[in-house]
Amino acid sequence: MSELKRYQMYIDGEWTDAENGATFTSVNPATGEIWAEVPEASEHDVNRAVEAAHRAFTEGPWSKLTPTARGKMLRRLAEVLATHSETLGRCETIDTGKLFKETRWQANYISDFFQYYAGLADKVSGETLPIDKPNMMTITLREPLGVVAAVVPWNSQLFLVAVKIGPALAAGNTVVLKASEHASAPMLEFAKVFEEAGFPPGVINIVTGHGEPCGRALTSHPLVDRISFTGGPNTAKHVIRNSAENFAQVSLELGGKSPVIVFDDADLESAVNGILLSIFSASGQSCVAGSRLLLQDSIKEEVLARVVEKAKKIRIGDPLDDSSQMGPLATKAQLTNIQSTLADASANGAEILYGGSRPSGLDTGWYIEPTIVDCPSQEIGVVRNELFGPVVSALAFHSEEEALSMANDTNFGLASGIFTRDVGRALRVSGAIRAGIVWVNTYRVVSPIAPFGGFKESGFGRESGMEAIYDYTRPKTVWLNTASEPIADPFVMQ
Repeated sequence: MSELKRYQMYIDGEWTDAENGATFTSVNPATGEIWAEVPEASEHDVNRAVEAAHRAFTEGPWSKLTPTARGKMLRRLAEVLATHSETLGRCETIDTGKLFKETRWQANYISDFFQYYAGLADKVSGETLPIDKPNMMTITLREPLGVVAAVVPWNSQLFLVAVKIGPALAAGNTVVLKASEHASAPMLEFAKVFEEAGFPPGVINIVTGHGEPCGRALTSHPLVDRISFTGGPNTAKHVIRNSAENFAQVSLELGGKSPVIVFDDADLESAVNGILLSIFSASGQSCVAGSRLLLQDSIKEEVLARVVEKAKKIRIGDPLDDSSQMGPLATKAQLTNIQSTLADASANGAEILYGGSRPSGLDTGWYIEPTIVDCPSQEIGVVRNELFGPVVSALAFHSEEEALSMANDTNFGLASGIFTRDVGRALRVSGAIRAGIVWVNTYRVVSPIAPFGGFKESGFGRESGMEAIYDYTRPKTVWLNTASEPIADPFVMQ
């Protein structure tokens, strides 16, 4: 075993261990071996980070910068970030098992998000309101909230940091980011980019640790003004309870069980490739993974046969090897959960058409084959529950109405996909699906310009786009009396 890499947290512009010296380890999911050691933040450490962010906001220098100056800082961040894509991508791959060619690309691509928000920093403005009162001018100002607590999971960390920190900083807030305990190293590497870009102390702080005490201390801190959380619904309930102690605003981006609907008039080659993209990219470890496949009954057998044929050809292996097309799961717990869910599906009448086993030749790490399950109904666990892995559940529908009913029969509402040549149908179904994102004849396309977020148990609030900027500001109304004469005495009878 190679020597452990030891990391420190980034608080108030300084690199620091936990105040009590506590640490925990990080495991490489491709090998199952411990590779890094990171600090386990205490309540004291979290308090230091939040107070540093609060000072940077209330006393400066961040609060004293003009919006144009903040934009220049974000633009500088984007430029520095683009030069570190190899280092950041490699670290995320080692810590999460995500393919290096994807993490490397994503680390470079998210610089576009910071460029976008750099351009919006001086576009956050209020309004002049046409009030129907004489001699009154009424304007609104949009002001930053203060300290933002950003809590990110282990998957797609770099993307999630960009969509949370980008708009928060552009709007004038400061940030304390809690990295996932399953993959903290990439966020600590990311802190080095902020340091190199020259951000003032306290503007961005990164702490590491488990939900207790680190996560609880952060989300219940009285100086935190907003919490931006991405993770599971169960943890989100704790976050909401914690935030209620201080009436902090909350935005949630939670799980999904996204449907991909394929109608019989679809381009089947395009649809099959879209299905593969939706569920097997990133080993299915995406909140928008298309894990429910709804196929019109007349084409179901043909589509499934094509998906199975292509799934068998996916090269599974070392995520650092650019020839690999699918890597491991991020944690052993995920693998165990998927295996038990597949066993339950088989016991309840589902047929595993392909996959479900460890790939041959990969004896270590948390690997599983891409898996296609033909399901008798939507009532079994493999269809109802988010698995966060390369497992797709296939079901048949007969009509457009039935497809919509099945698509909406879930507690989640993050994303969805539709494959059809009928533009009218595409628009009808897009409007009727209860999901925050609808991809038509494509999947997994994102942009800094386009809002990202869900309905129902997939959360609320939006990331990316102009909407995100408004999530990190609050309006203030100013009434200005323009009359030349004094205000009348309200207690003199007219």
